[in-house]
Amino acid sequence: MTATPPPPASVLFVCVHNAGRSQMAAGFLRHLAGDRVEVRSAGSLPGDRVNPSAAAAMAELGIDIADQRPKVLTTEAVQDSDYVITMGCGDACPVFPGKKYLDWALEDPAGKGVEAVRPIRDEIRTRVEALIAEIDAR
Repeated sequence: MTATPPPPASVLFVCVHNAGRSQMAAGFLRHLAGDRVEVRSAGSLPGDRVNPSAAAAMAELGIDIADQRPKVLTTEAVQDSDYVITMGCGDACPVFPGKKYLDWALEDPAGKGVEAVRPIRDEIRTRVEALIAEIDAR
């Protein structure tokens, strides 16, 4: 009798507008981890579209996030996630026992050109790669 593999880990990225940092992080995680990880993103006050500079910075690496839509943060999204990674959403994120919470202090790309977004993008990629290593190690 073979054991069924555990379900993939689930990660929720949260920022205020769900238009820049959390969308870039979700894009990297989907791209780098594939179907090993379930990826969600949301915002406490979602914007109406993904930040064009964030989408352009990701497109430079061959990752398309331009078709993503900002989503409102729900209690269910937090409950359904193993990891909840906040990026400047303050106290808007509900806290549930048994979840792993990480707060990534990242500069907000809102209103910045693609040149200013690249270092934020690269920092997010580094953190996502470390997160994947942590998930794979458990």
